[in-house]
Amino acid sequence: MTLGVVGAAAMALAGGSLALVEPARRDATFTEQAQAMLQAVARAVLGTLLPAGAAAESAALTGLLLRLQATIAAMPVAMQGEVDELLTIVSSTPGRRALVGLAETWADAPTSAVTAALQDMRLSSLAVRQQAFHALRDLSNAAYFSDPSTWLIIGYPGPRDLQISAPA
Repeated sequence: MTLGVVGAAAMALAGGSLALVEPARRDATFTEQAQAMLQAVARAVLGTLLPAGAAAESAALTGLLLRLQATIAAMPVAMQGEVDELLTIVSSTPGRRALVGLAETWADAPTSAVTAALQDMRLSSLAVRQQAFHALRDLSNAAYFSDPSTWLIIGYPGPRDLQISAPA
């Protein structure tokens, strides 16, 4: 328990310090480092659900980043701060190595290495690593599947039309 509290406090302190130096977002737009991290995470999380072909995958990831930026911008300010702190920590070199356990840069890491690092986070005994994994996974999935063009990939036909009849 003490290790978890100490770890969380260290990450919060590191996040606050990193945000002053190299935030993950500037003017509601992701920095190059944050974009590389989010794309690498999305590739690992979504895998074969991404379209085949470099151009189609790139377009899908660009759309994911735009939807994620809009989602974060619509969050309450306090929540934006928490998401920004996580993204800042994870996209930084110290955070990538310490929290994620990934030696390669996000841009250079093969998808298999990112997948393995995320799996280690998911199974970690440290709650802060598990929470970071779940947040990264959920952000990727939510931003990707909020685009109706992705629904058929998972067999979701879309929302049903409601037939509302007037009261008699």
